[in-house]
Amino acid sequence: MPERSGPVSTVAVDTTPTGIQSMAELGTRRFVVLALNVVTYLALAGVSASVLGAGGWTAIDAVMFLCFLVAAPWSVLGFWNAVIGLWLLHGVKDGMHRVAPYAEAGDRPVPLTDRTAVLMTLRNEDPSRAFMRLRVVKDSVDATGQGGAFDYFVLSDTTDPAVAAAEEAAFAAWRASSARPDHLHYRRRETNTGFKAGNVDDFCRRWGADYAFMLPLDADSLMAGETIVRMARIMQAHPKLGILQSLVVGAPTDSGFARLFQFGMRHGMRPYTMGQAWWTADCGPFWGHNAFVRIAPFVEHCGLPVIPGGPPFGGHVLSHDQVEATLMRKAGYEVRVLPAEGGSWEDNPPTVFEFSRRDVRWCQGNLQYLKILDLPGLLPISRFQLVWAILMFIGVPAWTLMILLAALKPFETADLAGGFPAGPATALYAAFLLMYLAPKLAGFLDVALTRGGAARWGGGLRFAAGAVTEVLFSFLLGAVTTFRIAIFMIGLVFGRTVVWNGQARDAHELSWGTAVRGLWPQTLFGVVVLGLMGSQSTALALWSLPLTLGFLTAIPFAVLTSAHGLGHVLAKLHLCAIPEEFEAPAEIVALGDAPDALQAAA
Repeated sequence: MPERSGPVSTVAVDTTPTGIQSMAELGTRRFVVLALNVVTYLALAGVSASVLGAGGWTAIDAVMFLCFLVAAPWSVLGFWNAVIGLWLLHGVKDGMHRVAPYAEAGDRPVPLTDRTAVLMTLRNEDPSRAFMRLRVVKDSVDATGQGGAFDYFVLSDTTDPAVAAAEEAAFAAWRASSARPDHLHYRRRETNTGFKAGNVDDFCRRWGADYAFMLPLDADSLMAGETIVRMARIMQAHPKLGILQSLVVGAPTDSGFARLFQFGMRHGMRPYTMGQAWWTADCGPFWGHNAFVRIAPFVEHCGLPVIPGGPPFGGHVLSHDQVEATLMRKAGYEVRVLPAEGGSWEDNPPTVFEFSRRDVRWCQGNLQYLKILDLPGLLPISRFQLVWAILMFIGVPAWTLMILLAALKPFETADLAGGFPAGPATALYAAFLLMYLAPKLAGFLDVALTRGGAARWGGGLRFAAGAVTEVLFSFLLGAVTTFRIAIFMIGLVFGRTVVWNGQARDAHELSWGTAVRGLWPQTLFGVVVLGLMGSQSTALALWSLPLTLGFLTAIPFAVLTSAHGLGHVLAKLHLCAIPEEFEAPAEIVALGDAPDALQAAA
């Protein structure tokens, strides 16, 4: 049996479990971040109170102020994460070392002695699509010369008989074409007990003792062999590193929606994750896929609680990954995110409806944390991570309600120009737009400040055009999705719950009828809000457009961003293109050639 947990640790208590960072230093970092956020939050709250309370407080003022207090923290911390990340990337010479000193072990060309199980979890997904990606991953790992240290498992929870038969056929074809079929395994459960977390837990109980690490992949995951081997070396070098999360970015796509979304997401993630990792450090995030996990402590310490009560807040935890991260850290193992781009991809949702489906599942899963915040023994930063995941969604209906109340506010003010503090109100509005956009803007600055950065994205003009396009897209998308989440959260109160099933990951068009049926509430909300504002003040309505225009345009936005024509035009112009489109890694190239290879093997 391989060594999984490493030798008994002799690390002093004043360092993190791996012994690579001082707890005193991390304490200082966390105090700095806390101070910056508290001061900023209180300043914003003070300005908000002065604006809303001008002329005396009303019921609308009080509710708007409470909504502001609930919604503001997410944007404030996002701003400071982005600022700190940008400083680490361009303000100091050793930013990566300060954030990830453990990463140096990945560059040492040592052989892999610990074995890794690469897992792909499926539930009613397109089998050819999923197997295509896993085969590319295996071929890429084999090309490094370290392939003997890896086995591959397809863990199916598929319930559709036709899909199950296609999975079995695809696996049989893969084994038949493989020089080492003993490295390939397929298992299908009859029931989806525990959802994806239960699927992985079943693997650990049956096969986990044979491996030191597991690398969970989703059906849309793709990783480069060099990245996988580097991460395995880091895990092997640091026995007290429990989870190592890669920075996952979007892969090239034909979907106009996904293309626009991931262009901005790609920029924002790098400085944001860099800044966040600087202070969360050993209590980092786990996103459930494209990450190395040390199996022995995972099995022993990371069993998920079954929350008392029924759905939507009881039962099995839907958003399991962050809970597992907190339990891993509680057990004395570090959880780290490697904030470096390269060799770790996923497919983003191809339409606004698929995007919203994913969001509402995360919403329900994150709100389940309300019932497990009292788990004993969690570190303060780990417990904060759970609170933060809750606030991510609780703030959404607060913003939506604020927009509605802002439309009603003028009706209780007799003289809009007369005593209203327009200057502070404008400053507050501008500050919040800046904070909302901060991760994107920091990402844009990161590209501009990096030597050859814009060239990787197709040149300065093309990059700038993509940035402007994506910012507009993000405002429109934000209105559509936040309203959807707000309505969903109201449904949760009355027992509504999500169904865990497969996702539509390939580009497809939405009909106007589908868009109208799904998005008429957003449109109606927009008509009411803009109508109320416009009836009192045209200037107010115009100022609100960054936050409200998306409601009015929800239906055409959904249809047009899903249209094949838009995706083709964007691709032809290389607008909102990512670096992989200009210099495709071998794995992306192989993915394009994989369908022919699969057909030949079958």
